Amino acid sequence: MSSKLSNAQIAWRAAQDIEDGAYVNLGIGFPEMIAKFQPAGRHITYHTENGVLGFGKAPPQGEEDWDLINAGKKAITLKPGASFFHHADSFAMVRGGHLDLAVLGAYQVAQNGDLANWRVGSKGVPAVGGAMDLVHGAKRVAVITDHTTKDGKPKLVERCTFPLTGVGCITRVYTSLAVVDIEDGRFVLREKLAGLSMDELQSLTGAPLHTQGQVADLIVPEIEQ
Repeated sequence: MSSKLSNAQIAWRAAQDIEDGAYVNLGIGFPEMIAKFQPAGRHITYHTENGVLGFGKAPPQGEEDWDLINAGKKAITLKPGASFFHHADSFAMVRGGHLDLAVLGAYQVAQNGDLANWRVGSKGVPAVGGAMDLVHGAKRVAVITDHTTKDGKPKLVERCTFPLTGVGCITRVYTSLAVVDIEDGRFVLREKLAGLSMDELQSLTGAPLHTQGQVADLIVPEIEQ
């Protein structure tokens, strides 16, 4: 199999599809990286569940103001016009359908758009957080993820076996090997790495991959992690 994309390259690819003027929530952890690759000339307003709208990139190390953090407890900066509000108001924005896009990580994505992306454990965020609200409040929900688990099992599956975050909520998945849409209860392959055959990709996917016309090459720049 050809080499897979790095997390930074997956984040870069997802960033290219965020439209100018969008209001966006990026999930804790890996999805936060997308903000680094915002295309030049596009105005995107980032929202965080703990009550900030219009924050910017992370400050230089040593210059953090720890009163300014995102939902993942990482330091942020503010853009002109940024605002603060109670987290209840923040969730009212989510539930009221005011976000254009939410991008989340995943343990599993099913071919019908179901998402499983949370667990209870001693490391990281110990519960589902705001994801259950985001997947049904944002106008569009996408996932960025490695195509398989660390032990090679598919993350794109016929049916999720982990506890669900949301039902039928995901429309596009950006993985380390491909870009896959979810349409009419099935995976539709849009892009794949040029050196990866359809048979190889299907062997790493836990449900049938369908095509509609030509599948484009998944092309990303070299990016340092």
